[in-house]
Amino acid sequence: MAGAGEDDAAPPPPSPDRQQPMEEAAAAAKRSRSENHHGLADGPSFRMEDLPAEVQPVIISLLPLKEAVRTSIVSRSWTTLWRFHCDLCFDVDSNTDDNSAHQVNGTGTNDQSTNRYNTKITRAKFMETVNSVIQRHSGIGINKFSISCDLHKEDSHHLDKWIRFAASSKAKIIDFHRKISDYRVEEAPHFPLEALDAQGSSFVQSLSLASVSIKPRSGICRFTILRRLVLSSVQIFGDFPGLLAKCSRLEDLEIKWCSGVDDLIVPHTLDKLQHLLIAGMDVQMVEFHATDLAHFEYKGRVTPIVLHGCLKLEKATIAFEASNVLPHAFNVIPSISPVKILIVRAFISKYGQSLELPLRPQGMFMHLRHMTCKIIVLARDVNDYNGVLQLAHWLDSAPRLETLDLHMSYLRSGAFVSAEVAGVEAPCMRRHDHLKTVFMSGFQCYKSQIELACCILGNASVLEQLTVEAIWGDDDYRRICEWAEVTSKRFGKVITVLDAPLNSE
Repeated sequence: MAGAGEDDAAPPPPSPDRQQPMEEAAAAAKRSRSENHHGLADGPSFRMEDLPAEVQPVIISLLPLKEAVRTSIVSRSWTTLWRFHCDLCFDVDSNTDDNSAHQVNGTGTNDQSTNRYNTKITRAKFMETVNSVIQRHSGIGINKFSISCDLHKEDSHHLDKWIRFAASSKAKIIDFHRKISDYRVEEAPHFPLEALDAQGSSFVQSLSLASVSIKPRSGICRFTILRRLVLSSVQIFGDFPGLLAKCSRLEDLEIKWCSGVDDLIVPHTLDKLQHLLIAGMDVQMVEFHATDLAHFEYKGRVTPIVLHGCLKLEKATIAFEASNVLPHAFNVIPSISPVKILIVRAFISKYGQSLELPLRPQGMFMHLRHMTCKIIVLARDVNDYNGVLQLAHWLDSAPRLETLDLHMSYLRSGAFVSAEVAGVEAPCMRRHDHLKTVFMSGFQCYKSQIELACCILGNASVLEQLTVEAIWGDDDYRRICEWAEVTSKRFGKVITVLDAPLNSE
């Protein structure tokens, strides 16, 4: 295929030897119609074989890989067209026969030993299919190489072979997702990073791995054009910060539920990094130097987080797993203060460890315009617990806030045995001259909800509308509407009540 061996060259457009005049084309079509059998519809005006040779593989490559391979049985001239397919995507759920497990022994029983045997046969058939395809493929012009299966550790030699093929074919996108959610880490197959580093120069721009192990070594240096790295449930050995330091063009980094890393400290500057996601990591410290970072996401336990030079940060998402850490979401990461959009999720509980409310950092979020808070309240008597009023204290830190979305979920429980946390003092919020829109879901006219709503209505001088969304039954909805009518007249503000969504069960 012309130009297929070049990294960024697109296939040339079809160039016929001569251009047939319009009149001659019309006459040819008329003669073709007259030669058809009487009463039959007109046949196709051209065949695939009539197209230039370099165009035919391009057309076949637009099909999914499975369908492209099937075209090889159409005619002898089509046998090799699929071998230039640029996206090799293998999924054990779609590339193997859906009924293969039943065909093994002619039954659909749920016997555990039978299911294990059928799964083993399906996995063997899948690996045979992948090996057959890469053996017959031209190895030219591959854009994406993706595999999703339940590969075991003893099958690692197959993975080595597949990734070395992808590396030698200069694949730009490599994904390997192991479809096993419940597994022991010592059983994870090893992903050969060294194979991507063995070609003299790496062409990989995106690498996504799930449920494997990696061992980055200090000598790896070929990831200089890698722009996206996603690691999910990956066991990490070796020098991981050193690997990231070699990814000088990295723009998107996601590290989720990985093990083997005690501290996520990267001393080198990743000045191209724009999106950083850290979720479910058991680390003692997070520290990055990312001058171009625009979106930061953290989901996990409370831990020191330091982001250096993030003056371009526009959006941050903070979700802490522990209870009673809502103040930390606003105060523990001072480097997120330039954000314009802030999403916070936290648990607050009437029972558990008592935390002192830090002093309000007046004007800490001077650029914040849109804030979303997802708060889950754990209490035995949800109507009496006023922990949600903490939010009123923290609205002062964003004096230019324009929209606030507050989603409240209340979980009743009598299982707590710890001492009660001291109640939050009555809300005292400064005047807000920019807050125009407030939305509160999970609204049940609890005492703390009413106090918070009234606090906002009384201090948001330009508030145009407060919208509350009810939950549960019709009685609650009518009660909320009655409250909204009275409160609306009291503050002279529009309060809209939405009924419970259909999927609120």
